[in-house]
Amino acid sequence: MINIQSLKKNFNNETVLKGINLTISNGEMIALLGPSGAGKSTLLRCLNGFERPTSGVLTINRQSIPTKPKLLQEFRKNIGFVFQNFNLVNRMTVLDNALCGRLAHTSTVKTFLKIFSKEDHELAKYYLNKVGIYEYKDKKVDQLSGGQRQRVAIARSLIQQPTILLADEPVASLDPKTAHSILNLLQLLKEEENLTLIMTLHHVELAKEYAQRIIGLNHGVIKVDTTSQLISVDQLYKLYDQNENSIVSERKEN
Repeated sequence: MINIQSLKKNFNNETVLKGINLTISNGEMIALLGPSGAGKSTLLRCLNGFERPTSGVLTINRQSIPTKPKLLQEFRKNIGFVFQNFNLVNRMTVLDNALCGRLAHTSTVKTFLKIFSKEDHELAKYYLNKVGIYEYKDKKVDQLSGGQRQRVAIARSLIQQPTILLADEPVASLDPKTAHSILNLLQLLKEEENLTLIMTLHHVELAKEYAQRIIGLNHGVIKVDTTSQLISVDQLYKLYDQNENSIVSERKEN
C-alpha cells in the first residue's frame, strides 16, 4: 500500500505539490490526469525517490523512502519506471537495454563490463518475449519504431521484478493505434504480474478506458479522485477549467 500525507514539493520558490493526501491499495491501476504543470510527473517521481518531498509523509508498504544511496537503490528494486522518451541507449541492442533492468542486482564492475548471469539473460529474454519484442533482441534500439522502443523499456522495468510500476506519459509520443496497443499491454501485464500500476496521461478517454481509478491534479492539488466509470463531465471541467487547455479542446484533439 502507498500512503501519502500532506505531501509538499517545492522547486526554488514555487510549490509544485501542495499538501497531497492519497492512499493507493496494492493491485490498483491508476491514471493521473491534469493539465501540463499540474504536478503529475513530480508526484510520480516522488514515489520512487527521483524527487525528495519538501515535507509530508510518503510510505510504501509502511516503509519510508530511504535517503542513503545504497538503501535507496535496494528500495527501488521494487519499483519499475517507464519513461515517456523511453530512456534507452540507442547504440546498444534490445537485449542489452533490457538487461540494464538488473543493474540494482549486479555489481558496478560487472555492469560496466556487461557481465550478467545466465539467470539475468533468461529473465531478460522471458520479458522481451512477454512484451512481444523478442525477435528484435539483437537489433540496435535506434532501428526500432517508437512503439517497439516502449516495449523494450517496459521489459527493462519488468526485469527488476517489481510490485509497483510507474509510467510517466508512456504513450504521449505514440500514434493512437500504437498508444492503445501499449496501454493494452500494460493492462495485461498489470494483471499477469500482479502489479500496482500508476501512470500519468493527458488524454481523458484513454484514462477512462484503461484505468480503474482516476486521480486528477491541477496546480499541485488533487481535484478529482474517483473510479473511471463514475467520473463526470462536471468533474473534468473542474479539473481543467483553471488552465487555458479545457476538456473540450482536449476532446477535439482526440
